[in-house]
Amino acid sequence: MGVADMMVSGCVDDEIITHALGSCLGVTVYDPIARVGGMIHVMLPLSAIAPDKAAINPCMFIDTGVPKLFFECCRAGAVKERLIVKVAGGACACGTHKDYFNIGERNYQILEKLLAKNGFTVAAADVAGSKSRMLSLEIGTGIVKVTAHGVVSKL
Repeated sequence: MGVADMMVSGCVDDEIITHALGSCLGVTVYDPIARVGGMIHVMLPLSAIAPDKAAINPCMFIDTGVPKLFFECCRAGAVKERLIVKVAGGACACGTHKDYFNIGERNYQILEKLLAKNGFTVAAADVAGSKSRMLSLEIGTGIVKVTAHGVVSKL
C-alpha cells in the first residue's frame, strides 16, 4: 500500500502493509469479532490546506481519510463499537534539522482529537522520534507489527 492510500479487508489470509512512514501516519482499525480491518497511510493533518486534493483523494489527510477508513471497515462488516485503533509514524523526518512545520506531531494530535470526538482512543502507538517505520496488519489475527531499523515489534 502506498502513501495517501487505504485498504480494507475481511479476508483472513490478507496482510496489509505500508512502508516509509516518516512524518506520515499509518492508522489501523480492526474488529476482532468480524475479523475485518483496514489501514490508511495519511500524509497531512487537515484538508483545509488543499480541499481540491482532498476531494480527489481524501486519504491524503487525517480529517478526511480516517473517517473514510472507519466507514469502509463498517461497510465491510466491522462494528464501530468494536474497532481497535493502532498507529505508527508521526516522526520528525528532518534528520538533524529543525522541523518548523511539525507535521508528524500535528498529524498525531489531529488524529487523537478526531478519535476522541468520536468516542475512540488509540489502543497502541509507535510514534514520534526520527525513524521511518513499516506497518503491517494481519486480518486473520489482528496482529499489528511495526518494523524500524530492522527491528520488528508488535503493537
